Amino acid sequence: MPLLDVARLNRRFGGVHAVNNVSFSVEAGTIKGLIGPNGAGKTTLFNLISGTIQSDSGEILFDGAPIRNLPPHHIAKRGMFRTFQNIKLFAKMTVLENVMMGRHTKSHAGFAAGIFNLPRTWREERQIREQAMAMLDLLGIAHLAHVDAQSLAFGQQRHVEMARALAGEPKLLLLDEPAAGLNMHETDQLGELILKIKGLGITILLVEHDMSLVMTICDELVALSFGQVIAEGKPREIQKHPEVIRVYLGDDHA
Repeated sequence: MPLLDVARLNRRFGGVHAVNNVSFSVEAGTIKGLIGPNGAGKTTLFNLISGTIQSDSGEILFDGAPIRNLPPHHIAKRGMFRTFQNIKLFAKMTVLENVMMGRHTKSHAGFAAGIFNLPRTWREERQIREQAMAMLDLLGIAHLAHVDAQSLAFGQQRHVEMARALAGEPKLLLLDEPAAGLNMHETDQLGELILKIKGLGITILLVEHDMSLVMTICDELVALSFGQVIAEGKPREIQKHPEVIRVYLGDDHA
């Protein structure tokens, strides 16, 4: 059984069919890429899968259970975490505090325990801090733990957001254009980092425009155009697919 199975998913915005009868699956332990030109429906599809917006119809199974139209925090508790195309860090928090927020699905002490400062609150807080530091160390930014997160360079902020997602111990990590705004060297480092995350046993679904990165790290690709799947397969197969070539380069190249 695939870790993620999307079947006949639809979403309209007025007269625009942004996601049109989309079906694909993601096998556990793999990196799957979603590609397509601007307006193809990639980010909308991400938002539907992660619960940020609701779909009109279709089915989404995650780890064998239906999750379509569940609230995002319920989906996160099941083990799906994501990053965003536009970085969303918590203002006026340090790097460490931002990453600690990613552990909220693993905390159990509760509001009352925090109010009365009970010992289990201290223990849990210490564990959350240790886990967050471990994620910062994994991504090579532990030395920035006590720096204001929003004061960092763009590429470093990307790493903080990824560390926050990893802090929740995801089964599936959704990365929405993680290479956006990065230079060539930073993109190469990002590719190595994503492969390292895969090596931890974490499955990854990736939206990305950088074809060099996609072709290097992805096990399989899904190509979208105007909200529809036009091809699915291995990167080299997709690279030679006539419809994908037509969509990206025009009819003359096809």
